[in-house]
Amino acid sequence: MELFFKWLKQHLKIKKFWGTTENAVRIQISVAIITYCLVAIVQHDMKLKRSTYEVLQILSISLTDKTHLRDLFDKTNFNDVKDLNDP
Repeated sequence: MELFFKWLKQHLKIKKFWGTTENAVRIQISVAIITYCLVAIVQHDMKLKRSTYEVLQILSISLTDKTHLRDLFDKTNFNDVKDLNDP
């Protein structure tokens, strides 16, 4: 669990919680854990040679894209993804 929160702190830019009640924070942390686990499963099943952070970044910019996942990960250059996310 500690590794997960260390990874979150290093890689995700959380500016604020949407809700600040105890229940809201628990739900948001649960969603983050579930999302991380699903991405790790996809990464493992597809035998991707990218880091979990790269996979998350690629998925975050292509949520509404209808490209197959294999094509998405094969064709996406991580440097392009970082450029899109920087203001």
